[in-house]
Amino acid sequence: MKRVIIIGSGGAGKSTLASRLGELLQLEVVHLDTLYWKPGWVKTDGSRWKEVVEALAARDSWIMDGNFGGTLELRLEAADTAIFLDFPRRLCLWRILLRWCRYRGRSRPELPLGCDEGLDWEFVKWVWTFPELERPRILEMLEGSAPKVSLFVLKGPAEVEQFLGGLRDG
Repeated sequence: MKRVIIIGSGGAGKSTLASRLGELLQLEVVHLDTLYWKPGWVKTDGSRWKEVVEALAARDSWIMDGNFGGTLELRLEAADTAIFLDFPRRLCLWRILLRWCRYRGRSRPELPLGCDEGLDWEFVKWVWTFPELERPRILEMLEGSAPKVSLFVLKGPAEVEQFLGGLRDG
């Protein structure tokens, strides 16, 4: 496990898992949100973003967390492992609400300064509809990358702990 992507709904815990896994495996962690967003929630230009992700993917080892569907195929081609956090939508919604309460008015650690935590209807709607709109496409892409990429679909926090425990013990 040297090139790992972590994807899933907002609130699933991608960044947290990436940090924990990076510490466990002693691999560089790349939070894609940190690189994509500029202060004030300004997006990186599409062609520039692809160049950034290509350069990151060319490195020898990494853990990348974030969805960014436009570059998922590129990251999958470079990855040896994919982890999909396939958590229940209610849990993800609860977590984004807790995150909003915790960081409201300031930036989370994995985001650039000037990207203050907010909660709007569009984001809530995206998290709620993720299982129907995003999940099938993601699973199709992930399953299409096998057997080159080891795929782990984790359905909740207990499975994440079991996964990490297996790596620690193994």
